[in-house]
Amino acid sequence: MSNKGNAIIAQSGGPTAVINSSACGVIREAMKSGRIGQVIGATNGILGVLKEDLFDMSAEKPETIEALKRTPAAAMGSCRYKLKSLEESKADFERVLDVFKAHEIRYFFYAGGNDSMDTADKVNKLAADAGYELTCMGIPKTVDNDLAYTDHCPGYPSVAKYVATCAMEAGRDTEALYTADTCTILEVMGRNAGWIAAATGLAARSPEDAPHLVYMPEAPFSFNKFVGDVQEVLKRLGRVFIVAGEGLKDEKGNYVTADSRAFSKDSFGHVQLGGVADMLKAVIEKEVKIKTRSNKLGTNQRSAMHFASLTDVNEAYMCGQMAVKYALDGVNDKMVTLVREKGPKYKCTTGLAKLSDVANGEKKVPREFINDAGNHITDAMRDYVRPLVQGEAPITIGEDGLPVFMRFKRKPLEKKLSKYM
Repeated sequence: MSNKGNAIIAQSGGPTAVINSSACGVIREAMKSGRIGQVIGATNGILGVLKEDLFDMSAEKPETIEALKRTPAAAMGSCRYKLKSLEESKADFERVLDVFKAHEIRYFFYAGGNDSMDTADKVNKLAADAGYELTCMGIPKTVDNDLAYTDHCPGYPSVAKYVATCAMEAGRDTEALYTADTCTILEVMGRNAGWIAAATGLAARSPEDAPHLVYMPEAPFSFNKFVGDVQEVLKRLGRVFIVAGEGLKDEKGNYVTADSRAFSKDSFGHVQLGGVADMLKAVIEKEVKIKTRSNKLGTNQRSAMHFASLTDVNEAYMCGQMAVKYALDGVNDKMVTLVREKGPKYKCTTGLAKLSDVANGEKKVPREFINDAGNHITDAMRDYVRPLVQGEAPITIGEDGLPVFMRFKRKPLEKKLSKYM
């Protein structure tokens, strides 16, 4: 790779509490390397590249870059725009390459999930076919923790810490007022993988502790069995706290909450889910005849910087930092992975996986992490997640007693190409 080529960084998909920590790692490592020219930010992921909506990171104050580690969501702006195959989206891919050429971009760092890794891989292939010297590196990001080839994903430890704590707190509320609200259902994210739901099981330190029942997409869901599970816990404790992942599936593999009339989909083609807590609430009130409350955390669970995992912040930064180091060592077309080293004490290092492999893979909660009844987690899951939630990420508190988050100045780069469609 020629020295002094410029680098671009972009963020994609659902934000997390620590995706900005990864960006901080990329920006700082690239700037101090002496082998990369300008560091450029793309507004709203690959859409910012297509629209040539770019800004100069060198115009940002050092303290702004540092504050990325204490700011949730995607500070550069994210998107859910998916480039399809090279044949179907050829014009878009060629536009990306034209923008890179116009701004002498030789390094492309893309933080995201499966679809983002697919985009980076295809951009890399097109550049190679065109004879354009380009290094593409993926940085893992997803609260769902479903990326293959990595022990866990930046963003997951923080959401795990937050949802487990929410279950603990709301569980105590249910315990205190069980004569009025005998049952509480907490709905969490997780379309196809139950990692977030499983994390709440860490809160159950004793049989009395919430959650008493945890349901994940990996364990086929039966309404009849569910009613029996609820009745058993009620008989034992007089109350029940339930956690349900949004992507629960029945024995035939169908989403129990998918709208059979429309099957509405998002821009990535994924079925829009939601409402599992309300649905289960209706079942309990009809079949068990007890008052039930449903809670839905929504986007709060993925942007809860006020209780983010320090382990997560540090590892996310390491992923961004290592993406630059690997790129400067000649590594290309790879995603940085997190590798849990063997031993009695938790230690995490980094590895590499092919972008195309990550794009086409999916990591589910292993069966050994789910109990035989399919309604809670095992000690193996507790051992997996416990080290990830350690430490509290520092945040800046303002005079009004609330957190202070950074915002980029966004000094725009001069556009050199015609307007994008």
